[in-house]
Amino acid sequence: MRFRWIAAIAATVATALVATACGDDSADSASSEEEHSESSYYLSLGDSLTVGVQPDDNGTPQETGDGYTDVLHRTLYDSDSTLQHERMGCGGEDTTTFLEGGIPQCESKYERRAQMEAAENFLIENEGRVDLVTLTIGGNNFTRCVDVDDIDLEGDDDLTLDVECVDEGLELIETEVPAIAERLREAAGPDVQIIGMTYYNPFLAALLLEDEDEPADEVTDDETPEGAGEVEGDLPEGQSLVEYTTEVLQEMNQTLRDTYEASGIDVADVEDLFDSDDFEVPADSDTGMPTNLQAICDLTWMCDTDVGPDIHTNQAGAQEIAALFEERVR
Repeated sequence: MRFRWIAAIAATVATALVATACGDDSADSASSEEEHSESSYYLSLGDSLTVGVQPDDNGTPQETGDGYTDVLHRTLYDSDSTLQHERMGCGGEDTTTFLEGGIPQCESKYERRAQMEAAENFLIENEGRVDLVTLTIGGNNFTRCVDVDDIDLEGDDDLTLDVECVDEGLELIETEVPAIAERLREAAGPDVQIIGMTYYNPFLAALLLEDEDEPADEVTDDETPEGAGEVEGDLPEGQSLVEYTTEVLQEMNQTLRDTYEASGIDVADVEDLFDSDDFEVPADSDTGMPTNLQAICDLTWMCDTDVGPDIHTNQAGAQEIAALFEERVR
C-alpha cells in the first residue's frame, strides 16, 4: 500500500483608501473606536494546530490561515460580524513552554512572555468582551519522542520511539495541564466558554506500515498490527508498539478530559472524531486500511508521500475539527 483563491480585493482596498483620504479624520477615528468598543473576541491558544501549520509544496511546515481556529472563526463570524479572532497559538509549544516560555519565535509573539501570561493579560484587559477561548496543548509533549524525519512511507521504516521520553511527557501533562486550565479559568472568569481538545495519533501511519512481511492493507479486522520501528526502553510486557502508543494516547486524552472538566472547560473530543482506537477494517473499505489509519490518511499529511509525512491536519482535517468545536459552542 502506497499513501498519497486579486483584482476585486485590490479594488476594494483602493476604494477604502480613497474614502479614508477624502473623509473627516475625526469622524473616522470615532467610528473606529466605536466599532472596536462593540467588538467581541474569540481567543485561540495552543500549538501548531492552532495556527494551521501545514507542509508547503516542498514539504516544509508553514503557518497558514487554514487552521481549525481560522475555519471556526469564519463560521462564527457569519453569525456575529463583531467577533474578532485573537490568534495566540505558536508552533512547537508544549505544556512547559506554554507556561514558562523558552521557544524564541513564540516569545517574540508575546513580547518575551510565555503564551500563558499573554493569554491571562488579554483576558483580564478585555474582561466582558471575550466570548470564546479554545485550547490545543499537550501533543508536543510527545513529538520529540519520535523522529518523524526517520519515517519512510515508501517502504523502509526507521521509526524510533523513546519510552522514557513518553513517560516524561505524560507526567508533565498530569502536572502542567491542570495549572494551565486553572489559570485560564481564573483569568477568563466563570462565564467565558473555554473549549479544549483531545488529540489524534498521527504516528499510526508509520506504525501500521509494515508488520514484518505483511503489508498494512492486508491487516485483518480481528488483529492489531504490531507496527514497524524500534523502541528505546522497555514496553509493558506483552504489548506491541501499536498497543503501547494507543494506550498512551488514551491515557493522555483522559487526563485532558478530566482536567478540563474539573475547571469547567468543555471538551472537543478529537480522539473520538478520528476513531483512534478502532483497528477494524470496514467491510466496504476500498483501501483495506483500519478505520483509525484511514482517518489519519484522510485528515492529516502523514500518508502523503509527496510532502509528508507531516503530523498536522490538512484542510479537510481542520474543517472536521472546526465543526466539532462548533458543535460545542454555546
